[in-house]
Amino acid sequence: MERIDPMKYLPGMEVLENSDIEEQVVRAMEEYDYNRYTADEVKRALAADYPTPEDFGALLSPAAEPFLEAMARRARAETRKHFGNSVLLFTPLYISNYCENHCVYCGFNRANKIRRAKLSEDGIRAEMEAIARTGMEEVLILTGESRTMSGVEYIGRACEIARTYFKNVGIEVYPMNTDEYAYLHQRGADYVTVFQETYDRGGYERLHLAGHKRVFPYRLNAQERALRGGMRGVAFAALLGLCDFRKDAFAVGTHARAIQRRYPHAEISFSCPRLRPIINDDKINPKDVHERQLLQVMCAYRIFMPFAGLTISTRERALFRDNVIGMCATKISAGVSTGIGSHTEEENTGTGDSQFEISDGRSLEEVIAAIKSRGLQPVLNDYVYL
Repeated sequence: MERIDPMKYLPGMEVLENSDIEEQVVRAMEEYDYNRYTADEVKRALAADYPTPEDFGALLSPAAEPFLEAMARRARAETRKHFGNSVLLFTPLYISNYCENHCVYCGFNRANKIRRAKLSEDGIRAEMEAIARTGMEEVLILTGESRTMSGVEYIGRACEIARTYFKNVGIEVYPMNTDEYAYLHQRGADYVTVFQETYDRGGYERLHLAGHKRVFPYRLNAQERALRGGMRGVAFAALLGLCDFRKDAFAVGTHARAIQRRYPHAEISFSCPRLRPIINDDKINPKDVHERQLLQVMCAYRIFMPFAGLTISTRERALFRDNVIGMCATKISAGVSTGIGSHTEEENTGTGDSQFEISDGRSLEEVIAAIKSRGLQPVLNDYVYL
C-alpha cells in the first residue's frame, strides 16, 4: 500500500491563506520541555492572576503533580467564577460508522471487521425523537470519516432534522473546507469538534496509515476553517495516550489560545479523551494516562483558559466524571451509545458496531441526579436564538 505524504494537501483540500497557527503550535510543542520546571515555578503559576503559556507548561509538568490538590482548588474557583454552579448536558448521536481511514487505534478504521451501518433520514429522525423524549436539548452528531457514505449534504440533512428537536447542535465529523462548514452552519450546526489525536508529526504519521485523515495540516486547521465558515464555537482535543500526553496537552492549549486570540468572538472548549478498548483489540493503551494525570491536564486547561468550556465524556468512569464536574468540567454527556441506531433498537443493541467501549452508561435522569447531589445545577440549554 502506497502511503501518501502526511504533510501534503490532497486535491480538494482548502489551504488557508494568511494562517501561521499550525507552525506556532507545532513549534511550541517541540520546544516544550516539561522536565525543566521546578516546584517554585509551579507555585508561581498557581499564584498568577493571568497565567502565561510558560505557566501552563509548568502546570502540566511532573513538578506539578505534588500540587494537584492546590490545582484542583484553583480550578474550582475559576470554574465557579466563570460558569457558576451550572453543568451543561448533551448526548452524542452516531449516524454512520463507515470510514475511509486506517487509524490503528480506532474501532471504525476501514481495516477493522465490524458491522457497518448508516442511518436513513427516517432512522435519524427516529433516533433524535427517542433522545428528545428523554428531555435532552443538545445533540452532537458524529459519523465515521467517509465522504462517500456520509457526504456533506447527508450531514447537512441530519443537522436540519436535529434543529427541529434540539436547541444546540454540534458536529464531530471529518474535517471540511470553509464553504462546507458554512453550508452545515446554515443547516443548523452551531459548533464543531475535531480531535487532532496527536500533534506529534512523527507519531501522527505512524498512527494514520491511510485515508484523508493522514494529512496532518488539513486536520489541524479545521477549527479555523469552521470559524471562518460561521460556526459559533469549536472544541479542541488530543487523544491522550497515543503519544506523549504532556506535550499533546500543551499543544492543545496552545492551539486553543492561538485561535481565541485570532477569533475573540469564538466559543472555545476542550475535551480530554483517553484511549479506550475497541472491537477486535482490547490492548489499545500503548502510553497509558492515569486518572491523576488526566485530572492534572483538566485543571491546567481550566487555570490557563478559565472561560473555556471543558467536556468530560463517557470514556471515563462515573465516579471520576461526577468528581470533576464543578471542579473543572462544565459539560457532561449522558444517555450515551457509540453504536449506530442504538437509541431505538431493543435492548440498546443497535444496528452498527460502536467506535469504542464506554465506561459510564447512565441515563440522562441518573446523571442529572448526580449533578444535583453535588449542589450543582444541570443545564439542558445554554444558548437562546432571538
